[in-house]
Amino acid sequence: MSLASTFYNTLVKRNSVFVPAIFTGAFAFSIGFDLGITKLWDTWNKGKQWKDIRARYVEEQ
Repeated sequence: MSLASTFYNTLVKRNSVFVPAIFTGAFAFSIGFDLGITKLWDTWNKGKQWKDIRARYVEEQ
């Protein structure tokens, strides 16, 4: 029960702390999810994306 009461007293008891904690958690999850999905997409499509084949079609001036 100690962990639950500590959690309650630290975050949930006051709305002025609970709401920013939820927004911060959602923001961090959003960034982490976006980075993870982008990495997964790049891994699955390696060699098929413009950033991988650009050198074959564009000449540097």
